[in-house]
Amino acid sequence: MKWAPKSRNARTGGPCRNGGFTLVEILVALGILAFGLLAIASMQVSAMRGNAFASSVTEASTWATDRMEQLVNLSWTDPNLQDADGDGATGINDTGFDNDPTTQADADFQVIQGRYSIFWNVADNQVINNTKTVNVIVTWTDHGVGKSLNFQRVIPRVL
Repeated sequence: MKWAPKSRNARTGGPCRNGGFTLVEILVALGILAFGLLAIASMQVSAMRGNAFASSVTEASTWATDRMEQLVNLSWTDPNLQDADGDGATGINDTGFDNDPTTQADADFQVIQGRYSIFWNVADNQVINNTKTVNVIVTWTDHGVGKSLNFQRVIPRVL
């Protein structure tokens, strides 16, 4: 058997250590990995909440658009296109929840679609004569906070 000299560190003159990672290095690497994974998980939760809110807004917009299209296609004298509580232009943005036509500051009409409440108000001749201004308001609750969306349109009287 031939004798071979041990490897020596050129800088220190001591034996070379090619054994691998120390326990401290492994613990630091695991800590950095854990921190990164927690940050990614937090971003994922935020993205899921944002997507859920965007879905709610999209659904509310769909209900508002659907109601507005129905109202535009009604005849001029249809009961759903009348100022039910008589508050005219001052009540066009009212979002009352009791829908009592005898009470001022309430919506003229209300329909419930799942978790969405759809209100609409009508004002005659607000912009110019022979028009009806219709404001559709959709409200819902998102994580305990009330949200609303408004669409407004002027409908001309077609003779």
